[in-house]
Amino acid sequence: MNNTDGDAIVVEHLRVVRGSREVVPDLDLRVPRGQVVGLLGPSGGGKSTLMRAVVGVQVVAGGRVVVLGDDAGSPALRHRVGYVTQSPSVYGDLSVRENVDYFRAVLGAPADAVDRAIAAVDLTSHATAPVDNLSGGQQARTSLACTLVGDPEVLVLDEPTVGLDPVLRRELWAIFHRLADEGRTLFVSSHVMDEAVRCDRLVLLREGRVLSDSTLPELLERTGAPDAEAAFLALIDAADAVQAAHAAGAADATQPEDAA
Repeated sequence: MNNTDGDAIVVEHLRVVRGSREVVPDLDLRVPRGQVVGLLGPSGGGKSTLMRAVVGVQVVAGGRVVVLGDDAGSPALRHRVGYVTQSPSVYGDLSVRENVDYFRAVLGAPADAVDRAIAAVDLTSHATAPVDNLSGGQQARTSLACTLVGDPEVLVLDEPTVGLDPVLRRELWAIFHRLADEGRTLFVSSHVMDEAVRCDRLVLLREGRVLSDSTLPELLERTGAPDAEAAFLALIDAADAVQAAHAAGAADATQPEDAA
């Protein structure tokens, strides 16, 4: 596999199996450096599985994932890749600063990284507040600060805006783009289709398969749809039609020929 300078993440023939079910059958994907790439699709479509594979914590049945030139999960990537799970991974009885400082110590980052990380997520005025006293959006930003304290080049964010109101979501997306402007790569999952307009590039995932990998204008032009949600539904309908046609063809092939 050749990981070009323009790609932060390269996935080839990824296959993930749980029990007897193939969650991700054969997935190929490239995530460019320095962009906010959205991974969109319905719940249960394989988004979290793919993200766990990217950070190297998912057992895979086949294929390969390369991040910044190294195999996903390699020790060399521990300080270069940050992962934010769906629920804020912070301690509620500690303050924002205490949480960030704890993760700084775990990562071995310098002491001055704490204030930089807190400032990056606009929480300086709440640095001494216990996390339990913060809003959901502020807790999400605290979790992000705990990841940023290690100064990662790639951020993998699993539905970071879930459950947040539109104002808080807008604030988080502004932070994401500010981080990308600094040269970081952000791989952000969501099942909220209107967040597509906030991404530099979109990957639409369904049942572990990539239905589309393009910019939003390219997606709308391809489908003729007015927005991302309509485009996604159009792609689903097209995929279902192809699958139905294949199933019908297979059924016809198994029918006995009429007697002469």
